[in-house]
Amino acid sequence: MSDGVFPENFLWGAATAAYQIEGAAAEGGRGPSIWDTFSRTPGKVLAGDTGDVAADHYHRFREDVALMGKLGLGAYRFSTAWPRVQPAGRGPANAEGLAFYDELVDELLGAGIEPVLTLYHWDLPQAVEDDGGWGARDTAYRFAEYARLVAERFADRVKQWTTLNEPFCSAFLGYASGVHAPGRHEPEVALRAAHHLLLGHGLALRALRETLPAEAQVSITLNATEFRPLTDSPEDADAQRRVDAIQNRVFLDPVFRGAYPEDLIRDTAAVTDWSFVEPGDLELISAKVDQLGINFYNPSLVAAPLPPGAEAGPRDDGHGQSEYSPWVGSEGAVRFARQDGERTAMDWVVDPSGLVDLLLRIHNDYGPIPIAVTENGAAFEDVPGPDGEVDDPRRIAYLQAHIAAVRDALAAGVDMRGYFVWSLLDNFEWSYGYSKRFGIVRVDFATGKRVVKASGQWYRRIVEGNGSSL
Repeated sequence: MSDGVFPENFLWGAATAAYQIEGAAAEGGRGPSIWDTFSRTPGKVLAGDTGDVAADHYHRFREDVALMGKLGLGAYRFSTAWPRVQPAGRGPANAEGLAFYDELVDELLGAGIEPVLTLYHWDLPQAVEDDGGWGARDTAYRFAEYARLVAERFADRVKQWTTLNEPFCSAFLGYASGVHAPGRHEPEVALRAAHHLLLGHGLALRALRETLPAEAQVSITLNATEFRPLTDSPEDADAQRRVDAIQNRVFLDPVFRGAYPEDLIRDTAAVTDWSFVEPGDLELISAKVDQLGINFYNPSLVAAPLPPGAEAGPRDDGHGQSEYSPWVGSEGAVRFARQDGERTAMDWVVDPSGLVDLLLRIHNDYGPIPIAVTENGAAFEDVPGPDGEVDDPRRIAYLQAHIAAVRDALAAGVDMRGYFVWSLLDNFEWSYGYSKRFGIVRVDFATGKRVVKASGQWYRRIVEGNGSSL
């Protein structure tokens, strides 16, 4: 590096997820997913929004790839929808579903954009959930079968693969707090789900290694969080330890050390005896990955619970509001303090130092590991001007500060391989529906019209100069 320029082979991209942008929920042979069911359940998603149409990427993907070309993107991180490939989560592949991704991949390659394929971004086929979902061990094996089907189709064209995106959300927001699909409140099942997601990762990794050429790169993406104690008291340190175990180390330790954290097992002893971990599981889970994806938005400030009768104030854990906690085994043992600083439309604090600290922590504790920031971005209240253009200086400032944080991590010795802005397009933002806009391209959800925001034009200059314009 010189003058802040990133390495020559650094990958600049943007990211999306199938359910958030594709739409066409009942077209092309696609089966229902848990998010179709969840979003159609009254009270689960703001304003009753669903992903039935979303950004209509299914019909507009050529237009969207052309936009990526204009933005100068080197890579596009997208997910294949399991229920589009296997409508019931088992059996042969759906020809129409694979044909859609065939056309998408070919369009990307034709535009000189590298496809980065994620196999699972939360849209579990509803038929698999009906059989127990991620709480059932069989789901891991079904996921590996699906992974093999996709790999067989795209082994000749896709070189970068990710098994899972943010298994913390799938397990603990889906099966404990219930703010995400399938909306269950079963702490023991959430822990089972975490293990079965990891087992699915290990089985899929094996299937990919058997199917893909040797040069293919396989990763897993985690939304690891930088948790900071409010004070230097032992009580606050213990709160930090607990949430770090249930969000970070429950995934990092099995993948990179072949074992679950002993303190997590103690914390959750009243919930489960962990007998769902069978001989050979951890060997599969800890098979070598080529890269780790990290999704980062904000750090969190944690503390011990307040004394009885004390004013608690607003929760600030960034995982939605629910009377049920995602912090299995530590539900009453932690609280989230509100950190001072600028906030996004999601009410998340803007603090890029958290990204530097997190990347250094992973590098020092588990590395050296090639790492890509696979999601980073911010929602703000974008308002088009009279000319229809969108000036979003706060998003530009957010992205600039966080890309600079990646540069700082590189300078400190972390093996950083890429950065993907979240998101390419405004989209269906899960339980927030269409109320939060993360895109560097604005989508008018009534007409489908796309407009590149000022942040998109700014990012184009970053990509063109390989970060030199920071």
